[in-house]
Amino acid sequence: MTDDKDVLRDVWFGRIPTCFTLYQDEITEREAEPYYLLLPRVSYLTLVTDKVKKHFQKVMRQEDISEIWFEYEGTPLKWHYPIGLLFDLLASSSALPWNITVHFKSFPEKDLLHCPSKDAVEAHFMSCVKEADALKHKSQVINEMQKKDHKQLWMGLQNDRFDQFWAINRKLMEYPAEENGFRYIPFRIYQTTTERPFIQKLFRPVAADGQLHTLGDLLREVCPSALAPEDNPTPKRQGLDVQACAQKMGKKRTK
Repeated sequence: MTDDKDVLRDVWFGRIPTCFTLYQDEITEREAEPYYLLLPRVSYLTLVTDKVKKHFQKVMRQEDISEIWFEYEGTPLKWHYPIGLLFDLLASSSALPWNITVHFKSFPEKDLLHCPSKDAVEAHFMSCVKEADALKHKSQVINEMQKKDHKQLWMGLQNDRFDQFWAINRKLMEYPAEENGFRYIPFRIYQTTTERPFIQKLFRPVAADGQLHTLGDLLREVCPSALAPEDNPTPKRQGLDVQACAQKMGKKRTK
């Protein structure tokens, strides 16, 4: 994977045109103009919306401002979900730009976690990285890294620096050639049609007969409904139609 630098760059620099609009019931001293941004799919809303916050606060009184939060068509947007995931779950079939509503009042306590600072986002992100490495390498790689490596990984994401991020992340994506893959593939399948937030199970990259598993194999074992034509599903990864990709990969495997 670390050799596919062009693919990695394409994923990293994926952007979603977005229009931020202040909620109509927010009190302002003058009209609040919409604010437009190209949001990076791999980042988090809390990391990339400082300019949005400053833009709307200019037309508001300080006493009318509390914790900022975002919603799309009535659904509060979880700050601990990557931006690309939020878009694919909620708005992938809508026209661009993605229209997000900005709130400074009435925080939805039942739907969202509070995010007091970017430190909370960093803690969540590093927890996900450590969980993934536990599945891939029994935590050996992440534990052998120094604190400065962890910080460089985080700062690369926070500051949208591809080379800075991948200088560290490539270590987490490597494995000895003789092992033919990770211990388990870290993955989560998020669904919009169930109360269960996501599916996550142990899945090995290699079958018992030595054949490499494909994405289609994973979906068939873990979430067969994602490939059921009668349900008309549209599984996506980084905005791509996963079902179509899985079918192509399955065809390649049988050749």
